[in-house]
Amino acid sequence: MVKYGVIGSGWIAESFVKGAQTVEGMCFAAMYSRTYEKGKEFAEKLGCEKVYTDINEFAKSDIDAVYIASPNSLHYEQSKLMLENGKHVLCEKPITITPDEFSELFTLAKEKKLVYTEAIMMMHAPHTQKVKKALEKIGKITTAHFDFSQLSSKYKALKNGENPNIFNPEMKTGCLRDLGIYCYYPALEFFGLPEKFSASAGFIKTGADGYGTAVLDYPDKQVTLTYSKVGQDYCGSQIFGDEGTISIDSVSMLTGVKIHFADGRKELVQDEIEKHIMMAYEAKNFYDFITDYEKNSKKYFAINQRISEVNQLLFEVKNICNII
Repeated sequence: MVKYGVIGSGWIAESFVKGAQTVEGMCFAAMYSRTYEKGKEFAEKLGCEKVYTDINEFAKSDIDAVYIASPNSLHYEQSKLMLENGKHVLCEKPITITPDEFSELFTLAKEKKLVYTEAIMMMHAPHTQKVKKALEKIGKITTAHFDFSQLSSKYKALKNGENPNIFNPEMKTGCLRDLGIYCYYPALEFFGLPEKFSASAGFIKTGADGYGTAVLDYPDKQVTLTYSKVGQDYCGSQIFGDEGTISIDSVSMLTGVKIHFADGRKELVQDEIEKHIMMAYEAKNFYDFITDYEKNSKKYFAINQRISEVNQLLFEVKNICNII
């Protein structure tokens, strides 16, 4: 049995807990919130009895592991506190703001024989390898376009003069780290690190990046990434080969994936999946890494290697674009 706690009470934390409820051996045992009322409401809704408002007491509690879904600016310090107190950590994206922070905490986790990884859906989903295999069916790939543009539910508040966390630079948020990251993961998972890249970003009145573009250049292909929190995409993502094209409805989950062959045939690679099931894949991997590390260490290190590469590339993009 892995008794885990949760930091964060938003919809994504709720989806994770609902997903983890389908994983045998995972037990939601404690909740941390800055306000007791909010934490109690979340905990009672999802069957947890212990609520903490002191994060140090939470870190010293009898839980084995923690799922962190707090604002980006808190990921490093909260993850470090949990690891120092002997807790395994699954942290929402971005796992840290800088590559040095990730390297430090990954080293700390290894020293303490703890699991420390990122809750990035496609890296934990079993169908990612199926989608990757489908690339072999479309011939020579020369171009690809990954897009995640979603008009934020907080955009109206922004237009009304408010400063929601997701648009507040002090929270280390903005489009690159919120939505853009989901474009970089498939690019690097499918094609590896680029030889060179260029990037640009557009900024909103709070100073946060509201949209952005990157072009990744490889010896034999070019991959374009676009992402926005101030506009809505309806076309999805595509990978172009000389024998067919792969279309992807959801780049963050790698679902709604189809092959459109040059001769007119179509093949469904991966249908839609409910969000909490995608979160269940994260929870299952986390559980397996904790309970049978030897058996699952190869997968664990492969995922964390990709996390490290994406984290480094995002950091370089951030610097090029002058994102705070």
